[in-house]
Formats: sequence, C-alpha cells, structure tokens
Amino acid sequence: MTGFLGALSDAWAEIRVHKLRVLLSLIGIAVSVGALTAVVAISEYQRQYQAEQSDRWGGRAATIVVAVSDDDGAAVDMDAVDERFARVAERFDFSHTARIAQGMTVRVQLPDGVTDVPARLIDPLYSVIHREQLLQGRWLRDTDVEALAPPAVISEALWDRIGRVPLAQHPTIRLTGDGGGTYQVVGVVPRQGMGDEELRIDLLYDAYRSRVDGLPEGAWSQWEIWVGQDQADAIGPVLAMDLRAGLPEGQTVSVSRSDWAAQPGAMDAQATFEMVTGGIAAVILALGALSLINIQLVAMRQRVREIGVRRAFGASSGRVFFTVFLESLVATTVAGVIGIAIVVAVLRSDWLVTSMFVGMQDVPPFPMRAALVGLVASVVVGAVSGFIPALVALRVKVIDAIRF
Repeated sequence: MTGFLGALSDAWAEIRVHKLRVLLSLIGIAVSVGALTAVVAISEYQRQYQAEQSDRWGGRAATIVVAVSDDDGAAVDMDAVDERFARVAERFDFSHTARIAQGMTVRVQLPDGVTDVPARLIDPLYSVIHREQLLQGRWLRDTDVEALAPPAVISEALWDRIGRVPLAQHPTIRLTGDGGGTYQVVGVVPRQGMGDEELRIDLLYDAYRSRVDGLPEGAWSQWEIWVGQDQADAIGPVLAMDLRAGLPEGQTVSVSRSDWAAQPGAMDAQATFEMVTGGIAAVILALGALSLINIQLVAMRQRVREIGVRRAFGASSGRVFFTVFLESLVATTVAGVIGIAIVVAVLRSDWLVTSMFVGMQDVPPFPMRAALVGLVASVVVGAVSGFIPALVALRVKVIDAIRF
C-alpha cells in the first residue's frame, strides 16, 4: 500500500512539473469524455421526449381502452354503458379515467358562414392521459359543466377562422343544430406541423350530453384508463370479465392497450439512435486516446535521463512502471471529471433541454448513467494510454542516462 501511495505521489508530482504538456495532451481527452457523457445524457432525454410524443397519440403507459359495440352495427346505449363502467370501476379505484366520443361533426357559425367541423367529446383527464399541450389558454375542467356557456378547446386553424381573438377577451363560438348554443373558447391546440389546417373542436362530454338526448348517428365512444404498467396485464382481463357479465345480447366489450409500451419494437428507433451516437462518441474517444498515447511516447524519450537516474538511486521496476502508469491514469481521470462537470452544468439547464426537445413536459434530472459512463471511459483511456509508455519506461537502463 505504501508503494502504491508513493507511486501515486510521484505521478502527481510529475503532472505538476509538466503542467503545459499535460494540459495540452488532455484537452482532447476532456472534450472526448465530455462528448461521450453528453451523448449518453442526450439519449436519455431523447428517450423521454420520444415517450411523451407517443403518449400524445396512444396515451401514457399503460393506457387501457374499453369499447362496446353491437354485433349488428346498431347504436349502443352509451348512457347504459357509462353506468355499467362506473359500477365496475369502483372496485378498481382508478385515478385517471376519461370518456371520448369521436366520429361526429358539429355545425359552427363562422364569419364566412356555417361550417361542419369535426368534434370530440372528452372528459378533463383525457388531457393528462395524452399529455395534451395548448398554444394558449387552459384545458377543460370538471367544474365547467355548470357554466352557462360551456367551454370549448379549438384547433389553431379554427382560431384563425374566428379572427384569433385573444382568449383574455373571452371569445365565443356558436354551434347550430343539436347541442347548439354559445360555447366559450378557453384553449387553443397548436398546429401539429406545417400545413396543419384541420378544423376541430373539443367539448366537455357531460356539458354537451346535457343538451342532447344521445350521441349523433355515426359517433362512437370509448373509455380510457391510465394505470401502472405493472398492473395493466392483471387489470385488463378482470375488467373485461366484469364488464361482460350481464351484457345485453349482441353487444361485445373489447379491452386493449393503446399506449406505445404495448407495441412490439416500440423502442427500436431509440436503440438505433443510441448505437449510432454512442459509436460516434466512442470513435472520438479512441482518437483522443491514440493522440495521448503518441504524446506520452514522445515525452518518454525526453525522460530517459530522469528515469535512468531514478533507477540508479534504487527505484524498482514496479515503482517506475506504476509512476508512469498512474501519471497518465490520474491525469486522464482529472480531465474526464472536468469534462463531465462541464456537461452536467450545461445540461442541467431546463431551458437548454426544452429548447433542444421542444414540447417536453417532464424534464428528467441529469442521468447519473451518463456521468458514470464518462468516468469509466476516462479511467479506461488513462489505463490504456499509460500502460504502453509504462512498458517503455521499464526498458530504460541506467546506462541510458549516461548516454543522454
């Protein structure tokens, strides 16, 4: 142990003596380790971003979808289905459930005339399950069912059609026909991409149903339930069995998962991204290691007299080997820690991460896996780049000091 500490002390002294050489040789290592750490960290953020984007389409993991249909294609009494679902759901104590009715249109009075606009009837928790984001305003709430002018969330394209009236001025939109009346615009959904001109309006399920006797022909409704991934496989079959008990003849209940985690190969794209970026970072790190080995070998030729004198004064082969080996190991580890620290300081800024991944809601903390990978990489590079020069140092003889 004393010999190891002595070799470590000698290595640190050499680093202090040759500050400029060490600094120049290790800048590349610090940059390479920092790049590797950043790639691993960004891949973790990319994983979260990809998961959130998938949540917006199929719901968070795990989302169970319950739908009831008639074998003959006849309309299903959704009020009866709602009552059945409510009774069955009591035993499970679900925290996040939402109804959604689709396949319907409403007639909207616009400045240029009455227009048929696709509509959805949804419960407030739908926005949580699907991570819905708004350009302006707020989402629907349970208390909105008591409002005289029920709330509506519209697409940005429809907002353009009504003149982009600021939501602070409480703009309204008028529906004609069944369920018609005045609705207050409380939120605007942003365009999903270039050329998105879809007109759409989302209405509170109970508020709309209080104005009509039933859903319009052609509309269909379903329940969505957000549960833990470890519970989905157990809950699904039991929920389906309970809902099917006493079901009217000719009706079918389907219970399935719609979230991305239930799809085979859901994370294949993420794995490919990590392999490509990780490979690039590894190549950069390998080039930095080769550069450091070359510099260390050149420096070793300049230190022949020094090492020969040490051998003349009784330094053992092991002491010389570990001094040179630890010099490289300590230096690269310190450089790696500095590179990691810079990356951590930069990527811990939520503003920077959300600028890179626009729309990310739950920014994860800096992944410790990235820091550990960077630290291990710096140690491995230090060990590899120190081993070869240390072997060269072992071959130095006392007579070599005299010749130099």
